[in-house]
This record gives sequence, C-alpha cells and structure tokens, in this order.
Amino acid sequence: MLEHRTSNLTGLLLPLADRNLILPNVAVAELIDYQQGTFDLDTPPWYLGLVTWRDRQIPLLSFESACGQKTVIGERARIVILNALGGRPDLKFIALLVQGIPRSYKLDSQLSYVDVSLCSLEQAAVQVGEHVAKVPDLLALEGLLVNAGLID
Repeated sequence: MLEHRTSNLTGLLLPLADRNLILPNVAVAELIDYQQGTFDLDTPPWYLGLVTWRDRQIPLLSFESACGQKTVIGERARIVILNALGGRPDLKFIALLVQGIPRSYKLDSQLSYVDVSLCSLEQAAVQVGEHVAKVPDLLALEGLLVNAGLID
C-alpha cells in the first residue's frame, strides 16, 4: 500500500532591507559573516565586488540594488552563498547580501500567491507565515553578472 504524501520542502526566508526572499534551502550553500567586497569603480551599483569563501572569489550582489533600490548594509548584514544553477564553469556560487539570519520554513505545494508588484528578478510573491516573500529568479541573477561582463 502506498502512502499519500504531500510535497513538502524546506525554504529559507532571506531578510533583505526592503523585502524578504524565499528559496529552497538546497539553493543555499552557507551563511557567512559580512565582509567588504573588492571591486573596481566602473561596475554596476548592484555588484558589491568579490568576497572570499572557502579559498574562492565569489561575486557579491545586492538584490535590492539590482531591482532599482538602494543598497543597504545594516548592522545585521550577512552574506548568503548560493549555488549557481546555470551550469557555467566559471560561476559555481553567487554571494547575496542579506540583513540578518535566514529563517527556515516548511513549505508545501499549496503556496498562497500574493498579488504585489514584482521587479524583473522576481518570479512570484507568496505568503510564508506572516511574511510576504518574493521568489527570486536565480538564473536572471547569474545573467546580470554575464551581461555586465563580470563573468564569462
């Protein structure tokens, strides 16, 4: 006899300065302390430079800035290392600036979608607990780096 199972996955709610993002926890490799990135002055405002993680140089992005808002580096700033999904040999990870520690939530297949305005890097908005969370387009984030000439 087969058991009936609902499709559950664990998501991480990433607190940003002006919104929350929700990602499956398998998309996140690690949470690290904030560090200042090293970069040239002629880079886009959303590119915060390269940060060092596990002896690698990882591009650090501000999601808010990529969506046209200001980059905020608050006192609770941290960096989330994301697994890159695009299959590019030069881009295995992306670092994303967050404002605080991500929280884990159990998600089921019956997510409640919320009708709010989205930026071009957001695929949807959903209700997660008491929060409205945006679902980021991780491939589009990788595309930003490629289109800006920061990654081959």
